[in-house]
Amino acid sequence: MRRATAVALAAVALGGCGSPGRVPAAVTAPPGPPAAGAPLPREPAALATRLQTTSDGLRAAIAAWRDRSGPVPGDVTLWALDQQRAMRLLSSRPRLARAVEPRLHAPTRRFTRSVLAAMDDLRRLSPPPRRRRFRVGPARPAGELQGFYRTAQRRFGVGAHVLAAVNFVESAFGKLRNDSVAGAQGPMQFLPATWRAYGLGGDVHDPHDAILGAANYLAANGGAHDEARALYHYNPSLLYVDAVRRYARRIARDRRAFYRYYAWSVFVRTPSGTTGVTGP
Repeated sequence: MRRATAVALAAVALGGCGSPGRVPAAVTAPPGPPAAGAPLPREPAALATRLQTTSDGLRAAIAAWRDRSGPVPGDVTLWALDQQRAMRLLSSRPRLARAVEPRLHAPTRRFTRSVLAAMDDLRRLSPPPRRRRFRVGPARPAGELQGFYRTAQRRFGVGAHVLAAVNFVESAFGKLRNDSVAGAQGPMQFLPATWRAYGLGGDVHDPHDAILGAANYLAANGGAHDEARALYHYNPSLLYVDAVRRYARRIARDRRAFYRYYAWSVFVRTPSGTTGVTGP
């Protein structure tokens, strides 16, 4: 399918939170997250310390987040925002990133490199959108979305981790609500003709229906056995495929990764180069 790249590919800050691999059984949380606008260090050692501390704090806060059917707890939001801001800074300053990475703990270092590569993929794929107004809103509860992914996986055989990653990259889990310049719509960004063929008669703007439609489309293109091929049909760009698979692998390997991504804020790049931010 020749699809227009979703607004989210150019507009959402696709930075990383936390560390990959197995989550420690117990994580000692730092005293508390930095304030939303707290300045980030620019010196490598200090920034590495801040990034590692934030990763530890975010893991602990997610472990303590019990009600996944409600809003994101305030401490999770603040830790996630601080991690995201640090990743965005490193993404914009490769020399600083190269100096910071060796100072991180090994799992966080590997994760950071993967995240920065995904951010670079998506930046290269899509220029800043021309629009100056963005429609945003809250995502459906995290636990509810996970239920949709699992339902779609059972029905179509496409991994829940892949569906979550597509949902994240396309619309930040439905937080970004603009149509693309070519008319792609909804939290999984379908063109009308493709939705008519694969949307199962549902509402393209409804997260449940959109996730099932995406699973249907990916399965029709081999997604149950060859996710890279199916994702290339979803958006014919190797950059897109690489970015989505990086996030999907993290979600599959770390049971808390989805909640980290879900807690991120939405950053918007405008033609003037300014950046606005909305809450999770």
